[in-house]
Amino acid sequence: MAKKIERWGPQTVLREDDSVATMSEVDTESSTPGGRELGMLELLHWNALLITGSLFIALVSISTFVRSSGVTNAWVSVALLGLAVGSLITAADFFVVGAKGLARRLGIAEVIIGLSIVSIGTSLPEILVSTTASWNATGDAELADFAIGNIYGSVLVQITLILGLVVIMHPMSIRPSWLYRDGMLMLGAVMLLTFFVWTGSTLERWEGIVLCLSYVAYIVWLLANRELIREEEAEVIEEVKQVEVGWSAATYVVMIVIGLSFAVYAASELIDVTTKLAYAMNVPHSVIGTTLTAIGTSLPELMVGLMAAKRSQGVAIGTLIGSNITDPLLSIGLAATIRPLVLAEPSGLILNVIAPASIIAVALCLLFMYTGFHFDRREGIILCGYYMLFMFLLYLLRQGTLNPWW
Repeated sequence: MAKKIERWGPQTVLREDDSVATMSEVDTESSTPGGRELGMLELLHWNALLITGSLFIALVSISTFVRSSGVTNAWVSVALLGLAVGSLITAADFFVVGAKGLARRLGIAEVIIGLSIVSIGTSLPEILVSTTASWNATGDAELADFAIGNIYGSVLVQITLILGLVVIMHPMSIRPSWLYRDGMLMLGAVMLLTFFVWTGSTLERWEGIVLCLSYVAYIVWLLANRELIREEEAEVIEEVKQVEVGWSAATYVVMIVIGLSFAVYAASELIDVTTKLAYAMNVPHSVIGTTLTAIGTSLPELMVGLMAAKRSQGVAIGTLIGSNITDPLLSIGLAATIRPLVLAEPSGLILNVIAPASIIAVALCLLFMYTGFHFDRREGIILCGYYMLFMFLLYLLRQGTLNPWW
């Protein structure tokens, strides 16, 4: 049986018999045995809960031990960082599954689910990390650098390294609407964020509100034009295995509570361990946020992109572009709305290296999309090479081999 993939702006969903699922759910969910609704007992034996719970328990246990024993070893901090990122990602995915399922049971339109819950879902790690850093920024001014650096780093790693890896494995064609609508908005979102940060080296609360409202306006526009977008971009692909779990409403609520609680705790631990790691290694918070944390919180986009690229041309690009619209508008917008973000280094790495590198990366990606409306392996290698060059530049600046030019 043929299936349709319909793409509404940033989010690509699989659609069969009026059902919607993210690409990541296609391989992780299993069919309901005999059509029976699954409940709490089955949830306790579900692999997704076991993995999420195991990572969370390990994170709580090790972080508690480290605090009580006073261990300050850098390698222990790196291990905790990995556990925090892993727990954050799995908990966020667990939350999205529950939120989507409950929304369907409440009769919420599928397109709204795709554009809101699912689209924001892949960016939930960045949202939680940035808002948590903003909340704690009063006690540590450099956390503002970390929050902003994490957003730029996420955009940079997704549009270069992750997209490059996907294209190297699966070259793909580009639809003009992906460039002219979503791609240009992605560039505009990064440039608007940069303009706000550049004026006064501060992201004020009202600027955060403007960023959030811009994202809301984009979603509203997509909803208003969903039928036209659906007609333009629907395409038939080969049969794809898709089965969904039919959980009870109460079970979906439990998924939401567990997923969000675990994710919030993991985000808090991630902020704590990265702060200690930055001080221990004498590395600026902006560098930690742009590199280690940005790569970690972008793993959901990598997994979704790789799985999506196997099934349909351009699906992975839609996922990455959508995330890179959400992050510079909603993720950091919410953080600034909670508390204005003031750069600890007004004339430092973020404004002179990280932000320009992110804008150039987005522009390079759009240029590749425009030339022939096709991504080939050579362009994927260039994108990966660009990210490696960026990391090498940070290394030279860090080692003092290259003197800052600002």
